[in-house]
Formats: sequence, C-alpha cells, structure tokens
Amino acid sequence: MPPQEKKDQNRNSIENIANEAVNVLWNICECSSRAVSIFNKEGCLEIVLKYLSRFPTNVGLAISVAYCLQTVTEDNIELLKSFNAPALHVLESAMLSPGSSMEYMLLKTLVAGTVWNLKDIIPSKSQAEIINAILKILSEVLEMDAGEMVIQMKAAETQRLKTAAETEEVAASANGGGLTEDAEMEEVPHTRKVRRKTFISDLLPPTDKELREAIAVLTAQQTALEIIVNMCYSEGPSDDEWEELSSSDESDAFMEHCFSEGGGQLLSPLCLSHEIHSALTNCLIPKKIFEKTAFPNSIAVDICSKNPTWKPLIRKMNTIQCRALVCLQSLLSLLDVEPLGGAPALQALAQHLSQLLFSQPDFAKHVDFLEAVSSALRALLQTMASKNISQCMTPDQLVTLCRAGIHSSNVGVRVNVVSILGITGSVLAKEDGTLETLKTIGCFLLDVITQDPSLVVVGEALDALFDVFADGKEAERASVQIKLLSALKEFQPVFKMKIRKEGRSKYSPDQLCVLDNVKMNLRRFVAYQETVEKRLTT
Repeated sequence: MPPQEKKDQNRNSIENIANEAVNVLWNICECSSRAVSIFNKEGCLEIVLKYLSRFPTNVGLAISVAYCLQTVTEDNIELLKSFNAPALHVLESAMLSPGSSMEYMLLKTLVAGTVWNLKDIIPSKSQAEIINAILKILSEVLEMDAGEMVIQMKAAETQRLKTAAETEEVAASANGGGLTEDAEMEEVPHTRKVRRKTFISDLLPPTDKELREAIAVLTAQQTALEIIVNMCYSEGPSDDEWEELSSSDESDAFMEHCFSEGGGQLLSPLCLSHEIHSALTNCLIPKKIFEKTAFPNSIAVDICSKNPTWKPLIRKMNTIQCRALVCLQSLLSLLDVEPLGGAPALQALAQHLSQLLFSQPDFAKHVDFLEAVSSALRALLQTMASKNISQCMTPDQLVTLCRAGIHSSNVGVRVNVVSILGITGSVLAKEDGTLETLKTIGCFLLDVITQDPSLVVVGEALDALFDVFADGKEAERASVQIKLLSALKEFQPVFKMKIRKEGRSKYSPDQLCVLDNVKMNLRRFVAYQETVEKRLTT
C-alpha cells in the first residue's frame, strides 16, 4: 500500500473512532447534568471544536460534534465563559460554510442552534446580525420541499442499485463468457468467486448516501422548527422535552412535555425583541411554517412504506408536521395580525386547520397530532376573537372535535378542547340566533366539570363557562334553560373538597394558585347567575 494511501486510511480510522466517541459523549451529556459538568471542567470543548473544524473533509464527524454542542450549550452558563474568539470563529465558519448538500444544511442548522444558545455572550451590537444569520439558515432549510426530496433521493437510490447490479452482471459475464471448456474446468474456483450471488441488500449499507441525505433534510427541518420555538419563548425546553433530538429520534415524549398540564400551553412567551420580530417576518418564516403544517407528501409516504429501510422516514415527516403546528401556535401567540397575513390569512388558516382535523375520520387516535393541531387552533381562535375576526368552524365541527377530544387520555388535548369551546361560545353569546348552540356548549362543559378526573381540565372548563355565560341575552336565556345556576351550586362544595383533598399531592404550586383563583371566580359567578335567573324568572 502506498504511504499516502496508508496515511489516509489511518486518518479515516481515527476519525471514525472520534465520531463514535463524540456520539457517546453527546448521549451521556443529554441524559446527565453531571456529565455536562464534567464536560465543562475537563476542557472537552476545545477537543470537540477541533473536530468541528474538520467539516470540509468530514461532515459526518462535524454533524456529531454539532449535536453534542447544541446539547451542552443549552442553559450552561459555566461553559459559555469558555467560548473565546477562536471558538466562535469555528462556529461561524461552519454556520456560513458554502456546502449545499443536505448534510451541510443539517450541520449549519445544528450550529445555528448552538449559536442561539450562546446569545448571552454575543455583544448587543452584533445581536441583530447574528439573529438574521440564524433565521436565514432556518428559512433556507424550511424552504425545501422535504417530501419531494425524499421522492428524488429514493429514485436516485433505485437507479444506482440498478446500475450497480447491471455492471456486476456484465463484469461476471465478461469474466466467464470467453473461456474454453478446458479453461472453464481449470478456472472453476476463480469463476465461482467472481460470480458469487449478490443480494441487492448487500449494496445498501446503513450509511447509504441517498438515505443519509433524505434523513438529513428531515432532521434539519425538525431542528429548525424547534429552534424557532425556543426563540419565541423565554425558557428553552429541557433535554427531555426535545427528546427527539436524541440519537433515538423516535420518542413520543415531546408532546407530553412540551405542553404543561397547567393549561395545555407552552412555556411563558416573551415579548419578541425587535430583532427577532423583524428577522421572522423578513425571512417569511410564518408563511413557511404554515406550509409545513400540511400532511406529508402522500407519494413520499407510499414510497417509504414499501421499503423497510426508508419506512422510519414516515414518522419523521409526521413529526415535522407536529413541530410546525407547535411553531404555529407560538407565532399566533406572539405576532400581531398583520405579520401573519391579516384577517383573510387567519380565516384561511382556520379553514386549513379544520380540514387537517376533519379530513381524518380517526384523528382522535393520533394523540400527538391532535394535541398539536388543537393547540394551534386554540391560539388562532383566541387571536381572531380578540380582533373581532369572524370564525369559520361550524357548530357540527365544533361538537365533533369536542366529543372526540374530551375522551383523550392526554390532559393537554382535553384542556384545549374546553378552551376552544369557551372562546367560540363567548363569541356566539354576543350574536343573535345562537341559543341552541350555547345550550349545547353549556351542557358539554357541565359534563366535563362533573366527570373529568383532572382538576386542571375542570378548572379550564369552569373558566370556559364563565366566558360563555358572562354576557349577552342569548347566553342568559341559555343559562336558565340548562339550569346552570343549580348545577354550579351543587358542584361548588365538591370542587372545594377536591382541591383540598387532591391539591398538594397531584398538582404544582402554580396549578394550585390557578385553581384557587377559579374557586374564587366560581363564587362570584354563582352570585352573578343568581341575579340573572332572578331577573329572567320574575
């Protein structure tokens, strides 16, 4: 073996070992705060940055390092002190690398997430420039049609395997085709070796380039959406909450963690800084997120379903849709109507979310999707109600959603359902001819407060009742006809007892504070309903 070839082989072996070591380090740090502390103290940052700087020749190793860095830089003030100018330059070089392959896009996305984690050490004069650079990368990633990319990559793989098989067949024929009978007898061992039976699966190693590229684009889009959510909220989700960023990449824990039980909401929102607000709108991020909320490309799903190696990509495509819905909820909670496209765009979005829900007869079975879409719908309806934009869900659609969602095992789904009822009902209460719909909503919410096992859901249902029946002639008539006052009077002592009995053992201090407020508001609302009933019945 020539010296240079031997040297290259040795370098590749060392970098392969380094890649495995970085992956182990990343997974340990993702699971253990103690491991992160050791990472800080033992100078691991300098070592992994050295490997990140090799991205022009080994992008796979650089991606592993970028995953690790995104994990260890999250909420790690101690490590931030170690990022000097040369370290930041390595990150900048990787983030701005000219590579255009899907793996390079994934690398740049992961490094962008790391740079966002370092925002506290970036000088204020550079904040706008850094935020624009980050969101430009995320915008480019979200611009890609992942479904079409999957179709193209699978077609390329099929063609490559076909060509390889044909080439091998030609080579085998050439080796055996021109021999005499005697020569064939003499060359039997050699000929058999050349014409060894080759299975197509032999030509498809786990590191197959087309599959790797397809996975890279899907992972990059998922990561981009997660970074945008983190940019919108004051505290980034913990490692457990973004568990699909881990090497397993298939956890269902995300939706359970991302929505707190105390109301089905994400983390407390920031008032978006001017820099982030401008970058989001200038990069057309809202529009691109809207597009990602659609169902995955049906042709891509069909292609992947027929190949065991590609089948896991279906779940990744579904995950992107759910992440986009969570991202949409964040934007709806934080942006004004105009950056979102104005009233017509919000009405079209409401139609779109309704179609997502009701185009699937079994939507209630897909809990993560149902929580994501109901959270987005809740935020959208709240925004539309606050701006007096007419809503477009029919009473039948509303009832269908609520009946399916209220039986979900997921608390966040049930909270969203009763909140949507409260928002819609409070709008209908101000309109004429809505008596029967208001009665249906009222009866539904009364069933929830008496039957749901979670006090968080019960508290949300009571708040919804307060909103729906607080004002309006139709609401007053409906409240009397469904005997709302007597039902609430009967429930009042039961609610107090449940809070006293279950409160401290099952609920957090913040949740108990909310429930105490609900209890106080219930007392006031009962008093108000007494005056309403007295006025209407005398």
